[in-house]
Parts: sequence; structure tokens; C-alpha cells
Amino acid sequence: MARLPYLDKSDLLPEHQDLLARNINLYRLLAHSLRAARSLNTMARYIRDGSRLDPRLRELAILQVGYTTRSAYEYSHHIRISRDFDVSDEDIRAIADETAGRPSSLEPLAKAVLRAARDLTRNLQVSDDTFAILQHGLDEERLTDLFITIAYYNGLVRLMAALQIDVEDEYLAYLDQFPLPNA
Repeated sequence: MARLPYLDKSDLLPEHQDLLARNINLYRLLAHSLRAARSLNTMARYIRDGSRLDPRLRELAILQVGYTTRSAYEYSHHIRISRDFDVSDEDIRAIADETAGRPSSLEPLAKAVLRAARDLTRNLQVSDDTFAILQHGLDEERLTDLFITIAYYNGLVRLMAALQIDVEDEYLAYLDQFPLPNA
């Protein structure tokens, strides 16, 4: 159960109701800090709409952060979102395989993206070998955007954990289909 009450549009002044255009629990809690909510939304919009990083690679990185941190909220929401960006069920299953050290059918660049997301999430660093693969497959702007994406979502999953944001019912089926690892 969330540690703060979820806000509804009716709880906000009309000039702030746009913050709840998507009526999801994350935004309903972030609305307790209007300026922070706007700032976080600005970065999220850049990552989704402004970055030139391939959207499939972006979503794989986000899913890996959610999987590694066992963030049911982030993971389930981005399973749904990732389908709009050519992430297949096989790609999502590959996250569990790659995390467990099992082979997958992902291409080398996607594997390196997952490895970078895991390493930054767990160890706060990326190996020289992984960086070299990423640098070979991405230009400097896209490489920077990849690390910005991984860092942003690492912060977001920690915020969601601190506030104990609940996964909405319509997202729970994704967790059944693609379970998170046990603690």
C-alpha cells in the first residue's frame, strides 16, 4: 500500500490537472510535489520523444533496470509500453535469460545494452568491454542518452520503492506472463 494518498484531478488546481492526464499511480503520487512532477515529466518526455536512441534499445534498458531492481511497477508498465516499440515477448524473456547468464537470441548490441543496465544498476559502473561494444554500435549522443535513460530509471525505481507505489490491476497480468526474479 502506498505511503501517501493517491491524488485525483479534483484534488489539484485546474492549472495542474494536466499532470494527471495519464491516471496512473506514479503520477498520482508525484502530484504531491508539483514542481518535481513537472521536472520528472520533462526528462521522461525527452527520453521517450527527444532522444535519438533506438526506442527498442531504450525499452530493453528500462526493462532491465526494472527486472534487476525487482520493481514490479516499472517492469509491468514498460512491458506494456515496450510493445509499441518493437520489443517482442522473446526480447522480454531474453532479459531473464541474459540476467541469469543463459544464452539468448538477442543481437550483440542489445545484449550489451542489457549488460550495461545491469552493471550500472548493481555496481554503478560499466566494464570497458561492454562500453567498447556500445561505443561501436552507438554514436556519442545515443551512448550518452542510453546512460541518461539507465540513470533516470534507476532513480525512478528507488522513488517508487520508497513511496511503495502500487501496481494498477490492469498491469498485474504482465507480471504473471513475465515474472520478476525471487528476492
